[in-house]
Amino acid sequence: MSSNSYAPILQRIHSALEASRAVFARFTPGAIETEYKIGHDPVTEADRALDAVLRKELLREGEGWLSEESVDDPIRLQRSRVWVVDPLDGTREFVKGIPEFCVSIGFVENGRPVAGGIFNPATDETFLGSIDSGVMYNSLPSQPSQRKTLEGALVLASRSEVKRGEWKPFENAAFTVRPMGSVAYKLALVSAGLADITFTLTPKNEWDVVAGAALVMSAGGFVGTLEKTELIANRRDPLLSGLLASGPFLKGKLLALVEPYIRLAETRL
Repeated sequence: MSSNSYAPILQRIHSALEASRAVFARFTPGAIETEYKIGHDPVTEADRALDAVLRKELLREGEGWLSEESVDDPIRLQRSRVWVVDPLDGTREFVKGIPEFCVSIGFVENGRPVAGGIFNPATDETFLGSIDSGVMYNSLPSQPSQRKTLEGALVLASRSEVKRGEWKPFENAAFTVRPMGSVAYKLALVSAGLADITFTLTPKNEWDVVAGAALVMSAGGFVGTLEKTELIANRRDPLLSGLLASGPFLKGKLLALVEPYIRLAETRL
């Protein structure tokens, strides 16, 4: 990465992603014992092992921590610099051996996602960036899609949302919808221009989206909430109503596309 004020943070993220590689080497996707949390979300030994490694590599004195696999410590609300991580986003895909899961590391400063790193061990893809350095995809500079129209665009959808029928309104659209696991991985692909858009009209937790949102914004893309506001992280309640992300020139068209569904999504909270 080029010299920037978040260079030490990016180095920590890079080290944590590399450490996660060693953890993943101990497990075989599609052949791992699975437990289920309240709410039927799967959790594996890999989730817990990754959480411990990330905490060791990332967290320093005076910083906050919010992770899907850690008990939430409200002291984070008093910190200006906070790590928001999902040690294994896409656990369902990991359990089934589908190569759509990743380690997701986001860094928040004064409520703003400013740096992120995402690593998919199944595809050996690494995304790393900050708001003042841009984004690197597998160590090479990248940029988001420069497309200006929805016609022919590639839109990444949640596999589970498609299965539940939530994407039926978009079946006959002029763009291609591709179901995929891991919202963090989908956001990373948008940040590197490997997809044009991804969005979810259902609630997501901060640890699902902060790293990917930081990458999309760092690359120069668009990230928005269903309330059409800037994404603010490290909130007392980490549940977000949904998230929109695209290349920079598709913002208006994306907002127009989802406008009829935003009110419906808000009523689900």
